[in-house]
Amino acid sequence: MLGCAPNVIDEDKVIQKIESLDMTVFSKSGDKKYSITSPNSSYDNVELKFELKKPIINIFNGEETKYIISSKESTLSDNNKLLKLTGNVKLKTLKKDGDFLYADNFFWNIENTNYLLEGNIRFENQNIILNSGKAVLGSDNIIKFFNPVKYIIKDKNDENKYEINSENAYYDLTTESVSFKAKDKRVKSIIYF
Repeated sequence: MLGCAPNVIDEDKVIQKIESLDMTVFSKSGDKKYSITSPNSSYDNVELKFELKKPIINIFNGEETKYIISSKESTLSDNNKLLKLTGNVKLKTLKKDGDFLYADNFFWNIENTNYLLEGNIRFENQNIILNSGKAVLGSDNIIKFFNPVKYIIKDKNDENKYEINSENAYYDLTTESVSFKAKDKRVKSIIYF
């Protein structure tokens, strides 16, 4: 007597592989919200989730690109409403000199205009470096860095000129100014001569 087991295919679980994804998402009013390009991605139609490798995300303000974000991997889920980037996250502003914000993880609820960054946060431009473990970039163009924060100003020779340690710091991308606040501890400053 011979028997065979049929191949069982889970018809509810379909993952579609996508090479060279190029997707633009618009708001209800027809404005561009963001665009994603990825050389290798997949889409799970049960969980309604994109898994993206080496994505590049452009976040728009009207027709202008406001930020460009890249990472090793990304997940776009909840019907294109939750974006999570992991591994070597790099956010770049399109200013003349450019501001760069680096992190291990980036989270964005697309219904909201705040971006949460966690793990090894490093903000850098031609004048300063700010380090912390967590930061939030708001729609007001202010980055709030959470405890502990280390702020360094470099001189022409790329040596430390001034250093501040604080509980929280706020960097305004528009005015290019920084402020420090502390509830429990004092703000500590070091000047190098």
